[in-house]
Amino acid sequence: MCLLDCVEEWDEQRIQCRATSHRAIGNPLRANGRLGAACGIEYAAQAMAVHGALLAPPDSIGAWVGYLVSVRGTQLHVPRLDEIAADLQVEATCITRSENNILYQFSVSAAGRLLLDGRATVVLNAEALTSHLT
Repeated sequence: MCLLDCVEEWDEQRIQCRATSHRAIGNPLRANGRLGAACGIEYAAQAMAVHGALLAPPDSIGAWVGYLVSVRGTQLHVPRLDEIAADLQVEATCITRSENNILYQFSVSAAGRLLLDGRATVVLNAEALTSHLT
């Protein structure tokens, strides 16, 4: 399920994407005909995944597998996303990065209005972190 329509800008630290799927009746995240604002975290997670794919070395076979392991400090500024008429602007900015972890600050806005924001931690190459346990 791809919720994002396009990448508008990106660099090594940040990605900004646009989405219109929040208005779609068939959006797979809808429950009881509604798309709650917390679903914006999935939009942000998809932007982070695209960012990781764009940063993968050109000679790599595929993008790194990343796992969203923590979402913190999230503030929902609206109750629902399906009532937002404007396109969503989804932004994720890398705050810090190590070999196996990335901490992102994310936000979802529309027409200059902040809808939700927070921080998320992504773990890369989780298999390597646990291989010594077996």
